[in-house]
Amino acid sequence: MHNDTSIQRRGKPLRILFVTADKFPPFRPAAKAIFADGIAGLGHDVDWVLQAADTRTSAGARHFRTGVAFVAPTNAGTTRLARIRKYWYNLRNDWAIFRLLREQRYSLVQIKDKYVGALIAIVAAKLHNVPVLYWLAYPHGEASSYAASNGVARYALLYALRGHILQWLLYRVILRSCDHVFVQSEQMRRDIAEHGIPLEKMTPVPSSVNLAEIDTALADPTPVPRPKTIVMLGTLLRERRLDILVRALAHVCRKIPDAQLVFVGAGENPEDEALLWREAERLGLQGSVTITGWLPMRKAWERVRSAGVCVSPYYPTEILRSTSPTKLVEYMALGKAVVANTHPEQSDVIASSDCGVLCEWDETAFADAIVRVLSDPAAAAAMGRAGRLFVERERTHSAMTDLVMKTYRDVLRDRDDQQRPELLVLPADRLESPVQTRSPGSQADD
Repeated sequence: MHNDTSIQRRGKPLRILFVTADKFPPFRPAAKAIFADGIAGLGHDVDWVLQAADTRTSAGARHFRTGVAFVAPTNAGTTRLARIRKYWYNLRNDWAIFRLLREQRYSLVQIKDKYVGALIAIVAAKLHNVPVLYWLAYPHGEASSYAASNGVARYALLYALRGHILQWLLYRVILRSCDHVFVQSEQMRRDIAEHGIPLEKMTPVPSSVNLAEIDTALADPTPVPRPKTIVMLGTLLRERRLDILVRALAHVCRKIPDAQLVFVGAGENPEDEALLWREAERLGLQGSVTITGWLPMRKAWERVRSAGVCVSPYYPTEILRSTSPTKLVEYMALGKAVVANTHPEQSDVIASSDCGVLCEWDETAFADAIVRVLSDPAAAAAMGRAGRLFVERERTHSAMTDLVMKTYRDVLRDRDDQQRPELLVLPADRLESPVQTRSPGSQADD
């Protein structure tokens, strides 16, 4: 047996093999904040199996934080052959999991957002009796099916087939084979339970922030306030239907004529931003809408800090309702009042924290909520303070790291208890001495 559970029960450092769809070097919140910074920062060893982010990143094994990163090469080409090579490099790297589990003593294997690689890791973990857990940050199968059915996918039939296969693998094979599952939100937990995965087998790890980085940014000189500015932070994907904010701005400007809308971010392709510009031009709002493009995080936070209100719009679809919006928590940590449409995670957070105003997915509803906040600076400031307190209590990276580590300890302890041989308990009458004394002469009575 490769996992030393007696050590794990005493709280000694764990050794984790992290098999992830994230790219090297990791930058997404769960991979970087929780594993690279949080868990490794607590003194646990984390080895990584993942692919290079670009062709400039060299492949192979290298020291990374407290462990070793086994990095597959990538291919930046856009042809079908180039994509096949990229997937092959990644798959070949995943096969090294068998060797790693044979040669090393891991406490557990953590898989994140992989499918074929997850099957490899699960089989290898089962062969070596190592606990295996899964981390689902996004419903990729449902997203492929949605793209196919809504005309977003270039190859609709291929995307539909891919969506069906990914969902079957995830819900019928992968999640059922793992000891535990991390999900992004309570709503995702409920959604997955409908596929037959027990609720108690899943732990939500919602979005969080590095409060130390936020506080360092807050220590900078306060940017020039722009009390009539509305800020939206994030990727400007067409699928998110962010043109609703441009239409909402038209309604806002009827009551606050000099209101401004600033998108802090960029699209993934030119058409994403073109959609917003076309809507602004149609409504005569070209001078009232700004798209900054991607900014360094500190610069992006400056824009948030200067705003009169921040908005968190999430188009109500099946694939987005289970998300846990990072930008919402960033706004709150920076002490800003928020306007957000109803959405399972956002609704829960705003109701629990009093950090802002909820509205329906409707341009007039967005406009009314925005005007309400911009027209009452004192109430907006109180919302900002309430949001910051909520983040301090519940949504820091360190709190999420502690939650993950507690879950690991619980899983390892339960597994250890299940594998420990049961003690044989005899009935009380069997515990008495079987030797009986005989009276003199009793032998003659036999």
